[in-house]
Amino acid sequence: DRIPWLCTLHDILRREDTSRQDTILACSALKKMYRRVLISGASAIETNQPEQPREKPALKILFVHLDGPMDIIAGRLEKRRGHFMPLELLKSQFDTLEPPSAPENFITVSLEKSLPEIVLEIESAIL
Repeated sequence: DRIPWLCTLHDILRREDTSRQDTILACSALKKMYRRVLISGASAIETNQPEQPREKPALKILFVHLDGPMDIIAGRLEKRRGHFMPLELLKSQFDTLEPPSAPENFITVSLEKSLPEIVLEIESAIL
């Protein structure tokens, strides 16, 4: 059920890339396949293979894996008001998670750092 939405996000990223716009997308993309769809669109589903030569080259995306213990994330979720993500779903998110690994283009940033430190680390990787 997420694939059409991820394909739409890929199309938006492709459009912005074609317009030479830098883009930041916030998206859980918990599974490796989800990240492949963001990079390559529907062709990632059809081939179910790592990046292959194609008519449109894959997008260059830096994935930021925000990593932290469940108790820290649970504490932050409990403080949110009016957010769609209930605390009850957190364990299923951890169970689903396939952390990025080589050859994916990613950085891992600890959520145990302060928000300014997290932002600085991400900015440094982007720049």
